[in-house]
Amino acid sequence: MFQAFFFDMDGVVFDSMPVHAQAWETVMSEHGLPFSARDCYLQEGRTGQSVIDECFLRARGRHAEEHEWQAIYRQKTDLFHSHGQAPLIPGIRDLLYWLHDLPSHPQIFLVTGSGQQTLFDELQQVLPGIFARQNMVTAFDYTHGKPDPEPYLIAFSKARQACPTLTKSNCCVVENAPLGVQSAKAAGLFAAAVNTGILTQADLSAAGADRTFPDMPALHAFLATL
Repeated sequence: MFQAFFFDMDGVVFDSMPVHAQAWETVMSEHGLPFSARDCYLQEGRTGQSVIDECFLRARGRHAEEHEWQAIYRQKTDLFHSHGQAPLIPGIRDLLYWLHDLPSHPQIFLVTGSGQQTLFDELQQVLPGIFARQNMVTAFDYTHGKPDPEPYLIAFSKARQACPTLTKSNCCVVENAPLGVQSAKAAGLFAAAVNTGILTQADLSAAGADRTFPDMPALHAFLATL
């Protein structure tokens, strides 16, 4: 059995990606930057600044200036928040509390490119007792976002502090996006990819996922056999 689990947030814990995609697509269009819902899913895991900068490079051949990306990201964040609280991904509550109650007591981490405090607060409300604040790695905690391995390497380092005998082979990353899978594999970790969005399982396999699953109950069933 794995001894530590690292969960992405958007599209893994919260079913928030459809709203993120709509908000990104709307705001980017207003600024004359081509950006589709599929682009959003493919770019998921990057920090907001990185997403905007990449879009500027593709569309305008230059980096976004600080005042530009900050204004765009603020507008996107406001639009996202206007939709209210995102629901949980079907099956994630059962999986998380099953892990939490296992006699082996595996560590449970959140590793996300998000910096939205409202979602972190909602985690404590809808999933009490699951994600301790010290077990969260967010956009505020690292310099290089996914697909760079830094977010998951930080999570692994934190998990090692609590369990010095922990090895990378004892860790399972749960992702839904290609960049997150690439980040996990670059960090040397097992990547379980759950296809909760508009991409295909082939997209996730091509990113390097060790196993792909059509939904969260399928992942739960797999872990229960280990």
